[in-house]
Amino acid sequence: MIPRFNIQPVAKSLDQKLKDRIDQKTKPIGALGVLESIAFKIGRIQQTETPTLNHPHIVVFAGDHGIAKAGVSAYPQEVTHQMVLNFLNNGAAINVLTRQHNIELLVVDAGVNHDFANTTNESFLSRKVGMGTRNYLKEPAMTEEELAEAIALGAHITATIHRKGCNIIGFGEMGIGNTSSASLIMSTLLNLPLKLCVGSGTGLDKTGVQQKRKLLQSVLDTYEVEKSNPMVVMQTFGGFELAMMLGAFLRAGELGMTILVDGFIASSVFICAQQTAPAISDYALFTHCSKEAGHHLMLKELAQPHILNLDLRLGEGTGCALVYPIIESAVRFLNEMASFESANVSTKDS
Repeated sequence: MIPRFNIQPVAKSLDQKLKDRIDQKTKPIGALGVLESIAFKIGRIQQTETPTLNHPHIVVFAGDHGIAKAGVSAYPQEVTHQMVLNFLNNGAAINVLTRQHNIELLVVDAGVNHDFANTTNESFLSRKVGMGTRNYLKEPAMTEEELAEAIALGAHITATIHRKGCNIIGFGEMGIGNTSSASLIMSTLLNLPLKLCVGSGTGLDKTGVQQKRKLLQSVLDTYEVEKSNPMVVMQTFGGFELAMMLGAFLRAGELGMTILVDGFIASSVFICAQQTAPAISDYALFTHCSKEAGHHLMLKELAQPHILNLDLRLGEGTGCALVYPIIESAVRFLNEMASFESANVSTKDS
């Protein structure tokens, strides 16, 4: 049975106090721009005028996709497990960025088509649901039982991290072929034409994108998916790493954690989470707008602002890592910056 989650909307009782505290800092009102809205949101999530960021984590879920061998990616499926090993050897972009910003990194085998039995690394979790999903050109990507297992495992991982004292968490992914899943999820749940949702992914050229779009359109034409049921959509088109991320998102919202949403793929999973539990949006910060075609439109449909525009399209949770020091700056100004009164500075109307 698919787990259920009880995510409560964030209370607004402190809104005016938070706004006043921000406005009374020694600056013109609004002069710190987006930092002010970040500080306000985190204060609201934590229900305090003096929020803290404790034990930040980024979890990268990895999984393979049956569709990967059908020509939807510029890279072979083997790259998924090779990149997992690269993560564990501290050689990937997410390793560099989490190390730079003192963020704890966890890599999870959600369903990679590779045996990691001899892997010993404190940053690695084996939670394999299967050796990759099925090819949804022929059948749904996973069974309902597999979906439920992946969601439960993702939720348990988040809960375990939360018990360590973490109150801010981001999620990344690795899986050759998963931009195809994200495009299908986006098109179906947001009821948008597929052509607006399909991009180059790992670097397909124009011809490759056209072939990918044609192939994925044939997938959409094959299934009559219940468009109002995000769980069925995830079961049909998703990956084990995406389903596990869905459970991780939902439990993070249930636990009142600040959630950092990465790029195109993570945002497609967030669509599933939001349509399952709308209040989860109260806990989410969208870290950047990806260069991947469709992400800008996705964020528009979600009515969510984003923090960075760096033309990223890597995944791995890199947007989460890059945004973290900005979030830290927002919290620090709220807690440490003097007010007009404490600094004996005249206000505008004095």
